[in-house]
Amino acid sequence: MTSLDDDQAVETVSIPLAGKSSIADFMVVASGRSTRQVASMAAKLAEKIKAEFGRSPRVEGLPTADWVLIDAGDVIVHLFRPEVRSFYNLERMWAFGDTAAAGQA
Repeated sequence: MTSLDDDQAVETVSIPLAGKSSIADFMVVASGRSTRQVASMAAKLAEKIKAEFGRSPRVEGLPTADWVLIDAGDVIVHLFRPEVRSFYNLERMWAFGDTAAAGQA
């Protein structure tokens, strides 16, 4: 979350997945203003994960950078351009069963 804040990610949301899915404990969704910013945020975050945890996360979508997925094991990060994010609306899909919207971070 700090890395995304440092890179000026827009509308960063953390969604707890415990009890909803076995794929991860948390999903983080954030936007960048352009494909260049999305690609830069993804590359920096992948580097920081590797440096801090000693393992390389799986990164998909980096060449086009409309939507980049970073699978860090217990945390999955989705970085979008705003138009693509609103089209897929992952926050709404994963907020099922919650009385309030996913928490802002």
